[in-house]
Amino acid sequence: MPQPQGAELAEVRARRERLREKYLRPRGARPSTTVQGVHHAAFICRDVEETIQFYQEFLGFPLVELVENRDYAGSSHFFFDIGNRNLLGFFDFPGHDHPPFTETIGGLQHLAISISPQQYDAARKRFDDAGFGYLGPDRGVEESMYFRDPNGLQLELYREALGVFVGTPLLDY
Repeated sequence: MPQPQGAELAEVRARRERLREKYLRPRGARPSTTVQGVHHAAFICRDVEETIQFYQEFLGFPLVELVENRDYAGSSHFFFDIGNRNLLGFFDFPGHDHPPFTETIGGLQHLAISISPQQYDAARKRFDDAGFGYLGPDRGVEESMYFRDPNGLQLELYREALGVFVGTPLLDY
């Protein structure tokens, strides 16, 4: 996709700065959030077993539930433990022909998952040993690996603590 340049890029950056000035409050002046956190993020998969094999057997995210979707007969709804009491959920919709994944407005650009330095190194070795393709840290960000799951979802294994971005704590807890 073409990136803005010249005057267009300058205006995009100026707009971002205006938004920062208008909406971004200093840490001590921010109100507390009104929610407890993400219970689960739910995505659509094309094949339940392929998705389980990838997330549980390859990435090491334990499958913690597999039930029928209450809203669509025959559809599976299943969850993986991604740590810190967070779940990653999937649905399949047998009989429904879904188009391939695409990045679009309202869609997922990527899901960043916090990982310890030890687990990051182990994942990178596992990916390399399996010949599994990923981006990073070649993009100048030493803390990240980006890759796609069998459904086309882009994931990032991010070697920073929860609530930290590029070494800067964004949250107080």
